[in-house]
Amino acid sequence: MWTPPGQRPIVRVEDRYEWLYVYGFVRPTTGESFWMLMPTVSIVAFNLVLQQFRQATQGRSIYLLMDRAGWHVSDKVVFPDPIRPLFQPAYSPELQPAEHLWPLVDAPLVNQHFASLDQLEATLIDRCCWLQDHPQLLRSTTNFHWWPQTG
Repeated sequence: MWTPPGQRPIVRVEDRYEWLYVYGFVRPTTGESFWMLMPTVSIVAFNLVLQQFRQATQGRSIYLLMDRAGWHVSDKVVFPDPIRPLFQPAYSPELQPAEHLWPLVDAPLVNQHFASLDQLEATLIDRCCWLQDHPQLLRSTTNFHWWPQTG
């Protein structure tokens, strides 16, 4: 909001929050992805997402590279077989291919106002579906030159 010099802007604010979280998985060498929207970030939610991810990947053997967030490293996290966790070094988000997904997910949200969480959710669903249908974009964003180039 713009105001004359020396004056503070007066802005109406809604001081209530509703949250929606995007969980995203990507295979850097192919751009194949999996997305899930959840109302929270927690160990319980992460366990549910891992179960759905396992079903979507049809039981393929997967090494899942993750940071050391509390809901990733807890003893209460259940990695369904054959998903195996690999933890990246602390304080190294640039090494995590999935971290490079978020600007792509956020693109249709920039400078937008959503009157309801349902509107935001519909926009995110459309965006995640679009990204899933464009693996070449995900591959170009996450397949770092040093990433192992196995299928």
